[in-house]
Amino acid sequence: MVVTVAAACEGAVLEARGLVVGYRGRRVAGEIDFALVPGRALALLGPNGGGKTTLLRTLIGLLPPLAGEIRLEGGPLADLTVGARARRIAYVPQAGGQAFGFSVRETVLMGRLAHQRALAGPGPADVAAAEAALARLGIAHLAERPVTGISGGERQLALIARALAQAPRLIVLDEPTASLDFGNQGRVLAEMRALTRAGLAVLFTTHDPNQALRHADEVAMLASGRLIARGPSAATITRPRLQHLYGCDVEEVVGDGRHAFLPGSATRP
Repeated sequence: MVVTVAAACEGAVLEARGLVVGYRGRRVAGEIDFALVPGRALALLGPNGGGKTTLLRTLIGLLPPLAGEIRLEGGPLADLTVGARARRIAYVPQAGGQAFGFSVRETVLMGRLAHQRALAGPGPADVAAAEAALARLGIAHLAERPVTGISGGERQLALIARALAQAPRLIVLDEPTASLDFGNQGRVLAEMRALTRAGLAVLFTTHDPNQALRHADEVAMLASGRLIARGPSAATITRPRLQHLYGCDVEEVVGDGRHAFLPGSATRP
């Protein structure tokens, strides 16, 4: 049974109402309802191929929905121009994606494009916003380095700085710790939580239930194109649901103020 949640939420930055997503007319996931408010983080949790990325790309306007509605700050997302969307939503792709030889400063300045007139270069306000984002993420010392010459974790921080320079209401991150080592995962996740404390809404995809448990206020669990559960992370992420979601035995570890889930042997052929 698909679990849906009423999307009507006063002050929501992003809402999905009866959303069905896919591409080339092929349905990938559907009957999705949720709302995300400022200062909160929502994790889209599920296995690879479960529809997370297609849903995320639809929510930020890169793919049209097959049915249903997406609302951004109370109005239909479809009614906004690309520029208007970019002034409200910042997208952070995976750090392992294609990188070009721009400097870190140039990369962060690209976040200001939505605020500039056509063919106009960055003005003093744009430069100030970029410098502030570099300082906030602790990467000002990398400003002149090419993004191709820094580590994956540093590159992901640069992409988050670019998103901050955009001055959005919502930051969307696709698998933000993919391909990062243990230390850089911690840095990126800590910055994500800092964004919510600053009043931003954060939406991210992950296949790691422990990331959703520790770094998201709410979770939406996607499996085989269905939203099987959605709610506060601590109450929604349970051993039975994870076993259903991933098709494997799951061990729950609780003690010394810690709560985590570990995978066991596969239960599906």
